[in-house]
Amino acid sequence: MSARTTLTVRLGGGRDYPIHIGAGILGEAELLRPHLPGRQVMVVTNETVAPLYLDALAPALEGLERREVVLPDGEAHKTLATVAGIWDALLDAGFHRTATVLALGGGVVGDIAGFAAACYQRGVAFVQVPTTLLAQVDSSVGGKTGVNHPLGKNMIGAFHQPRCVLADVATLDTLPERELRAGLAEVIKYGLIRDPDLFAWLEARMPALLARERRALVEAVAHSCRNKAAVVAADEREAGQRALLNLGHTFGHAIERVLGYGIWLHGEAVAAGMVLAARLSVEMGWLEPAALERIVALLEAAGLPTAPPREADGGAMLEAMGLDKKVADGRWRLVLLRGIGRAVVTDAFDRNALERLLGAG
Repeated sequence: MSARTTLTVRLGGGRDYPIHIGAGILGEAELLRPHLPGRQVMVVTNETVAPLYLDALAPALEGLERREVVLPDGEAHKTLATVAGIWDALLDAGFHRTATVLALGGGVVGDIAGFAAACYQRGVAFVQVPTTLLAQVDSSVGGKTGVNHPLGKNMIGAFHQPRCVLADVATLDTLPERELRAGLAEVIKYGLIRDPDLFAWLEARMPALLARERRALVEAVAHSCRNKAAVVAADEREAGQRALLNLGHTFGHAIERVLGYGIWLHGEAVAAGMVLAARLSVEMGWLEPAALERIVALLEAAGLPTAPPREADGGAMLEAMGLDKKVADGRWRLVLLRGIGRAVVTDAFDRNALERLLGAG
């Protein structure tokens, strides 16, 4: 694979959009400008990313009416109050319906900015410029936006697709090691749900990814985005197979809620959640123990947790899982595994086995 590539998310109805992936592409106007409907651009970023990459982005927006909102960093600020601050900035600047909200940052920035764009004047254009691995491989693609509520993660939000995604892997040079590893959890997830070849590639290439070799990073991001784009194109609003993308997330969101948002990174919680899903799959007789061993070994090679923290009470986790968005009409649905690359969404699991797994039985 070359050092850069472009994929397309095919939604139809004139809503297809490109994902540009490469190194050193942040300021390339020709990648962004065709997707901006007007001259007004509100860049939403945070206090960590702004001093690192606002200047690098500037050439792509030269000559436009540009404003910035710089948010405090962290999951704890993924709230309606933060979104209201973006709306205030848009209104104060007199931005109209042809304005674009551009998210420059990680998944939290993207989710907040996208939700603000979805609601402002009933929806304005939105562009994703993700600067973390987790955002590049997952949250920047697919149109899910939103904020957290004390009773659940991402419970308030909207589907609002971006006009373009620009994933510059050079921004990963400044990413803390812990966040790089957390992003790898989502890459591993794609291998588990539908791409066994990717899973095997990760087993071989994990050292290169941890060393931030750019060609390996471009390939990992491209593999991940290709998988997500295919799922989103088939099921944009999660009526069916898109729920497979939530492997490990029902458990992971419960870990995050019980610990308090921001204590564990999202990818860390998802990693432990995927192992819990795999262990329950083994308990159900759906997954071979040898496959579980491979899953645990790959997550450990990535430096990710493979079990919830001891302070995460099993009963509290079970209660939190009951608030998950995949619960429908009182029926719990989990994403489980029938093999590496073979995930299923099911309510046909043993509740007693789940309780034993969490230590809540």
